[in-house]
Amino acid sequence: MINVQQISIIPHITQSDLLKKIKDYELEAKIHKRLTFINLRYSNMSVKEACKLVGISPGTGYTWQDRWNSEGYAGGKPAKLSDVEKDQLYEILHTHNFWTTSEVRELIFLKFSVNYSMDQIRRILKKYKMLFGKLYPQDYRRPENAEEILKKDS
Repeated sequence: MINVQQISIIPHITQSDLLKKIKDYELEAKIHKRLTFINLRYSNMSVKEACKLVGISPGTGYTWQDRWNSEGYAGGKPAKLSDVEKDQLYEILHTHNFWTTSEVRELIFLKFSVNYSMDQIRRILKKYKMLFGKLYPQDYRRPENAEEILKKDS
């Protein structure tokens, strides 16, 4: 066995920033794969051969081709909410300063009959530049003017 010395890596950015960059480029890689598949089909390659070269199943290839034929250049899954519904959601969410992700998920389900994952709810709130998180319970015995009392006693 050959003794190979490890070469250290220089951290030019933080690992969390690196992970964000990876996530950003994942979508571009998926779009690149789809466009490569369509280009192979333009070159009269069969769906089966194009799928093999791109590394996808024939079922996925036929789905991509059907979507291409009906919609042209459009990336990703169709949105569950229409643009009008997204605008309505934005207006509703901005009636309060703070929502929990569970509250937003329930609101979307009740108002639009759409079920999103908690990760997707966080993405929506982040896109709307809204605060979200877990609320801490308040003590029912806490007086309304607790901050004033604390300032007086300090």
